[in-house]
Amino acid sequence: MFRSRAKEEKTPAAAKAPVNFSKQPRDPQAPKGRPTPKRSEAQAQRRSVAQTPTNRKDAAKRQREERRAAMERQRQALAGGDERYLPARDKGPVRRFARDFVDSRFNIAEFFLPMAVVILVLSMVRVASLQNIALLLWLVVIILIVLDSILSAVRLRKRLAERFPDQNKRGAVAYALMRSLQMRRLRLPKPQVKRGERP
Repeated sequence: MFRSRAKEEKTPAAAKAPVNFSKQPRDPQAPKGRPTPKRSEAQAQRRSVAQTPTNRKDAAKRQREERRAAMERQRQALAGGDERYLPARDKGPVRRFARDFVDSRFNIAEFFLPMAVVILVLSMVRVASLQNIALLLWLVVIILIVLDSILSAVRLRKRLAERFPDQNKRGAVAYALMRSLQMRRLRLPKPQVKRGERP
């Protein structure tokens, strides 16, 4: 008589609700709405969540460490020629061929620095004849470097057109000429071919 109406309304609804006591396991072939991730992906995701820095200081420290590791990988790649970690300007078969083309021959431009030192010493001596010789040597060296660079550019462009007809060769000749200005032992990535060896 004094029972609450709210309890009376809830009781029939609860009694009418179907109770599913089915002990059947879920069909393993039934879709669950998303693909099962591979174990390696799941582990990597857990690891990345666990290692996520909690504040700015930790985030900056982690970023510095990652950058340092990337620079170390790049330095080793430049020394060993590993294509995976080379800088973007050195990557690809076209750039590799251009490097090998330059490294396989003698380039007059690579001897510019030692010749420049000799010419500079001659020009500092207060003897008129030696100063004239130094000036003449400057002109000869510059003309030889220009002629050698033009010849190298023509040959390289022809070889690239034969070897890589369908690939982008933009900037490869300028890249090779810049490399030819460096002394062989100072070049990066390190030369992978010997002098006289056909690339």
